Amino acid sequence: MSLKRTNVYADPDDLAVIRDAAARRGVSEAEIIREAIHRAAQKLRMWSEPLDFPSFDGPGTPITKEAVARSVADGAQRR
Repeated sequence: MSLKRTNVYADPDDLAVIRDAAARRGVSEAEIIREAIHRAAQKLRMWSEPLDFPSFDGPGTPITKEAVARSVADGAQRR
């Protein structure tokens, strides 16, 4: 991966948190910052096409708490 250098200003308290997190994880502070930038960029990214989530056939009505509890209990009894 090709990286480009840039300068940013950061709050000293935030930098202290980054320094501690990097030490705990055994990685560089730069790695923590690159990961945070990547996550922020992905969160703000505008996708050209909508995501294709799978759909499931069902009765079209919400399932009740009782039905979930019954299914879990039935599954547990089969074990």
